[in-house]
Amino acid sequence: MQSIIKISFLSAVIFFSAAALANAQDSSKSSNNKHESNMNLPAARQGMDMKGMKMDMQSTKTKIDSSIVRKGVIDLKAIDKNKDGKVYQDVMDYNVISDKPGKCPICGMTLKKVSLERAKENLVKAGFKVK
Repeated sequence: MQSIIKISFLSAVIFFSAAALANAQDSSKSSNNKHESNMNLPAARQGMDMKGMKMDMQSTKTKIDSSIVRKGVIDLKAIDKNKDGKVYQDVMDYNVISDKPGKCPICGMTLKKVSLERAKENLVKAGFKVK
């Protein structure tokens, strides 16, 4: 009689373990698909609600122009399309420069309006090449 109870108990444990594993795999698949685009983002950028649970930040993302990240030799006069002698530059990422106000696609800071001379000084100080 005891062996029948032990076998029944073991069968129940195996059954419930298999059911829990299957449920966890299904949950993991749907969770991975839902947040697949957030997988490469740091935790702070993925978004957390007040209880520490992930939120989907896709709907709240602001579109930011990544074409303002300058590479190679930077031509400030070409960036200054309206020829007012001023550009908008990120104070942390000096190679992020635009002729219009905006936000840095790297750090999210608001670009600061500076003269072409000041922008050049910042770039040279940071080791960038300027035309």
